[in-house]
Amino acid sequence: MNSSSSSSSVDASVLQLAMAALLGASVMAVSAFYLHKRSVDQVLKQTLNSRRQKSTGDEDGTLDSDPDEYEDNDEYYRLRSRNQPNKNGRWRNPVSPSRNRESGYYRSSCSMPDVTSAAWSNGVHDSRDLTGSFGNLGSIPAGLPRLHTRREGSSQSLNHPGSRKRAAGSVIRPTTPKSPVSSVFESVEDSDEEDQLLEDNDDQNFNYGNANGGAVAEGLTGTAETNTDITASSLVPPDLVNAGEDQNQKSGTMMRKSHSISGDILAMHPPDPIAADILRKEPEQDNLVRLKITPIDAPTSEEEEVCRMMQECLALREKYVFREKVVPWEREIITDPSTPKRNPKPFFFGDEPASEHYFQMEDGVVHVYPNKESREELFPVADATTFFTDVHRILRIISLGNVRTLCHHRLRLLEQFSLHLMLNADREFMAQKSAPHRDFYNVRKVDTHVHHSACMNQKHLLRFIKSKLKKEPDEVVIFRDGKYLTLKEVFESLDLTGYDLNVDLLDVHADKNTFHRFDKFNLKYNPCGQSRLREIFLKQDNLIQGRFLAELTKQVLSDLEASKYQMAEYRISVYGRKQSEWDQLASWFVNNEIYSENAIWLIQFPRLYNVYKGMGIVPSFQNILDNIFIPLFEVTVDPSSHPQLHVFLKQVVGFDMVDDESKPERRPTKHMPTPAQWTNDFNPAFSYYAYYCYANLYTLNKLRESKGMTTIKFRPHCGEAGDIDHLAAAFLFTHNIAHGNNLRKSPALQYLFYLSQIGLAMSPLSNNSLFLDYHRNPFPMFFARGLNVSLSTDDPLQIHLTKEPLVEEYSVAAQVWKLSACDLCEIARNSVYQSGFSHPCKSHWVGRKYYIRGPEGNDIHKTNVPHMRVEFRHEVWKEERQYLYLGQAKIPREIDS
Repeated sequence: MNSSSSSSSVDASVLQLAMAALLGASVMAVSAFYLHKRSVDQVLKQTLNSRRQKSTGDEDGTLDSDPDEYEDNDEYYRLRSRNQPNKNGRWRNPVSPSRNRESGYYRSSCSMPDVTSAAWSNGVHDSRDLTGSFGNLGSIPAGLPRLHTRREGSSQSLNHPGSRKRAAGSVIRPTTPKSPVSSVFESVEDSDEEDQLLEDNDDQNFNYGNANGGAVAEGLTGTAETNTDITASSLVPPDLVNAGEDQNQKSGTMMRKSHSISGDILAMHPPDPIAADILRKEPEQDNLVRLKITPIDAPTSEEEEVCRMMQECLALREKYVFREKVVPWEREIITDPSTPKRNPKPFFFGDEPASEHYFQMEDGVVHVYPNKESREELFPVADATTFFTDVHRILRIISLGNVRTLCHHRLRLLEQFSLHLMLNADREFMAQKSAPHRDFYNVRKVDTHVHHSACMNQKHLLRFIKSKLKKEPDEVVIFRDGKYLTLKEVFESLDLTGYDLNVDLLDVHADKNTFHRFDKFNLKYNPCGQSRLREIFLKQDNLIQGRFLAELTKQVLSDLEASKYQMAEYRISVYGRKQSEWDQLASWFVNNEIYSENAIWLIQFPRLYNVYKGMGIVPSFQNILDNIFIPLFEVTVDPSSHPQLHVFLKQVVGFDMVDDESKPERRPTKHMPTPAQWTNDFNPAFSYYAYYCYANLYTLNKLRESKGMTTIKFRPHCGEAGDIDHLAAAFLFTHNIAHGNNLRKSPALQYLFYLSQIGLAMSPLSNNSLFLDYHRNPFPMFFARGLNVSLSTDDPLQIHLTKEPLVEEYSVAAQVWKLSACDLCEIARNSVYQSGFSHPCKSHWVGRKYYIRGPEGNDIHKTNVPHMRVEFRHEVWKEERQYLYLGQAKIPREIDS
């Protein structure tokens, strides 16, 4: 009984204590609520009063009376801009001015007071108290809890010391629905199987996962004249920066201020049809938000030594590369800005007198003299020993550890492109929308690398073969096995009919069996696996004099002209087996009248000396050089000696070298045998071929330039596979190269190619079938770092499936690497610059001042590339040049010719 009563009393006392605690907690909660409400009301009252005082002062002219007081006040200009109409008479503030002044209403957060406006309560702004939404909240009255803004998915606040270095990546930001929200630039060197967010990567300080929506810095959206510089010292390599805790704290504070979210972000509002109409009528928003990445300390002695060595490499390139004495924009003054007129007589040959020049091949290089009696060489060129010595010097420099380290750090700094997108992606998107008529589809795009024998797709070739088999079965097309065969007999010998043919039987498409098998890839040029069909349909020196190939080429050119905005540079072979090859090729062009305003031509020279030597066609390497270059000098000195070749060379803009670069070879030394002495069965190395092609082209171009003829630039295949010395040799004298994938293996060479802006015509889909998986292709990394890259098709017959292979190449790249419309237009613009089209064409396609570097040479109404993108690329390039030359760089105003 006593036990039962004591248990009841204990339960009653516990219940009483619980009720008392609940009552006390309720009273405290109600009290805290009313205290918080009173504090909030007090802050809002002060804010509204300051708002009314500012509006009254603006009407009375008090703010305008002392402009010096607010000279450096960004918030002042932001607030003023809200109450001023734009050019169309519309008010910048969504709320009308009358309502602003009468009621004091303005947009504010529903969960906390707008501390930005509260800082104006005394009429004077203190910049130390205004650091954006995530900065110092010292203006909040006592009694309110301290504001902590948390990262997405994180328990740390931005004010926590441990999160200070990641502040810039912690901004919570809305994304624009109409712009992409992720990009390959998050991790351009990782594989596509990586699925981790960028904030988990310790090497990155900024998250680009939501960057393309347009990160907006505080004060950037209020007016169109905003310009913000952000110092991101934490991104500078360790060997360039020695910052202490104070500097890190200052840098983190500046980042937080620059990436604060303004209440005026355009992306926070749904699209307004009226605003869209205004956007179409307003000029381009060309307001670049600049990002400055500057080392704190001066370069060390080791860095200065590396810079001097890199300067030496650039000086060696200037010693070799061919430059025109009179640049095209000074030689051809354009008076009519309209579309260039079509050449009415592209095959007309006028009587052009021969000059007295005399030339002679000596040690593999043609030497030109004023006349036969003179011994004064007109156009001297560096000899082979000097060239190979300079190549070895470059190879030694790029192999040094300190050079590789510094160049790697500078290349990583060039990836600030992702930070540029964080700040300017929305602005670029708006600028593109403001450019009338232009979009990706109607900007000019040049296929800078495509082989003529594979310029059609497989379905096109199949239709053509079936058509010829149906319409011309009795045409004698080939001499084989001691007799002449008609087209019908050829197919009967193969036990095929037109009905049997299909794309699978044609078997010209590259597949997984061609990967790292260049020999199998070349066999794909044989339709149905038969070399006789290749000779009939894809050769110009056959029994029917290339008539079928000419008709097929005209159909491809017709499709190209129908697309209007797509151009191509077709590469056609001259093998060097005999000198008459040039006349055969030229007569094929002229007799079949192959010409298009949308296409120009390059000559490709296959490196097949060992094959021809083994067949007994040539006794030495000198014979190949004679067969390639002697006819070119003959027609230059006397056009009447090869009239058709003279007409054809007007369409030729480049010279290429092609073959499998993955074959092992011995690196040349400075004591190499001359071409006449090279009689062994081994194929010379790439750089041996390259020097003798360059040296003869250099002399030929000097001669042709002196006579007012077109020049031929050296643009070889290089860097697709093989040794790095291929790229070292190409760096010295090439204007553009095809592929260049192996630059990813050499930071120093990649940095040199960036500084020189040597064009790279890259073909990711072709590489995917032959040497490099698509997701490992360095194209997105090169593009982000600012190298001069373009997309090309290489071999549409083996690679592509659609009627527009170039658009297919762009489309796959855009989907896999998440390229924006601005990125695609920039790549298309690069392709026009890399191409060999004439000055009037480039002037019409990309702008009348295209030859001027930077935004001054850009015309968004033709390229659809915003000025801010071009300005960013140009400013970063100039800063790198200044860094390399220790502040003494001479920045040319015009591009290299």
